[in-house]
Amino acid sequence: MFDNLLYQNAKNFLYEDIRTGRLPSALLLSGPSSSGKLTCALELARILSCTGTDGKKGSWLCTCPSCRKNKELQNTAVLLAGPRDCSLEILAAKRTLLCADASNTSYLTAARYLFVRSVRKLTMRFSQILWENDDKLSKIAPYMQAIDENLELLSFDKNLPPTEELEKIISEIIKNTDKLESLFMYDSIPIDQIRRASAWAHLKSPDGRKVFIIENAERMNENCRNALLKILEEPPEDVVFVLTTSKKGAVMPTILSRVRVYNFFERKPEEQAEVIERVFHDSPEKCGFNIEKYLQTFLPVSPDKIMKTAAEYYEGVKKSALFQSSYFVKECSSFEPRVLFRIFLSGVIEAQRSQNQTQASSELEFRNLECIRDCYNNVSVYNQTPAAALERLYRDLAANRKFIKVM
Repeated sequence: MFDNLLYQNAKNFLYEDIRTGRLPSALLLSGPSSSGKLTCALELARILSCTGTDGKKGSWLCTCPSCRKNKELQNTAVLLAGPRDCSLEILAAKRTLLCADASNTSYLTAARYLFVRSVRKLTMRFSQILWENDDKLSKIAPYMQAIDENLELLSFDKNLPPTEELEKIISEIIKNTDKLESLFMYDSIPIDQIRRASAWAHLKSPDGRKVFIIENAERMNENCRNALLKILEEPPEDVVFVLTTSKKGAVMPTILSRVRVYNFFERKPEEQAEVIERVFHDSPEKCGFNIEKYLQTFLPVSPDKIMKTAAEYYEGVKKSALFQSSYFVKECSSFEPRVLFRIFLSGVIEAQRSQNQTQASSELEFRNLECIRDCYNNVSVYNQTPAAALERLYRDLAANRKFIKVM
């Protein structure tokens, strides 16, 4: 069990709880990003619905109908919600699959699973169950249909298409996943999705135990937390709730009191190197043996350049220079994928921090952080363009400096 979860002791505790029948109805997987929490949650869902009886029950090698659906992330008894930047993992998986296909390696099947699953980690968040009657569903549907049609061409009951055709199929998938993520991925789970998931959880499933996974649970707003709390207080029978977080302290205490916590830890550099080698079949040296930095190598602009551009942006605020949004948008590859915008704003936060803390500089930083938070929400929640959001932020930061009169 949990064959694909490397160097995390949490899998041993989960295995023992499953073996002894003591698995709780609500779990929290807590630990740093890129530590395997979502992998663990999806594997738990597969194991709980496994019907294998040949000694491979719960193993990744199990070929029972349920495991086959779960491996491809197509089991309707599993719901996945929560904000996540999926684009870099998809690009990394693309590289792995195309390299494996070109050399017809022994890990070609594993590479196919890696790519298909990386895409469905995104599309699962746009399930009709979670978006039913939402005004955005009609706009989401064409992207989902295009992705599903192309994934069907990569179905495991078929041979892979010839290399040139495979490249076109993958490019088309990525074109649509980029649009899906940039246009519709939320920063905080809509409360209606929790309510719809609650109704789904109370329905009987022909596919065994249901699993509802909420990733980055700390990013739920108060109304969403309260709605989830009501479900956890009286959980439906045969439903397991799996929450993940990288900030356990930000999870509501009343929710913490109703879940069992399984802790994940930062892997050692040599362990992260093995993950990169085994999962992506790539060299870990180029990213300093760090999984997050490895994924960032697939960004169209390096994080270092983004941070430098952000520092230049704030230097312009300090000097009251003429602002040209087109310059910053171009330097940052139009902030696509959207993770670039988050990195840029992190760079602005770093640039505006004062070396010598005074009452005035502390007040300025506080005001600036509020403006930067509003800027991010304007883009991620209210769909404002990054260019327009940065123009407003520029004015707000300049006004803060004028108001507090920081030199």
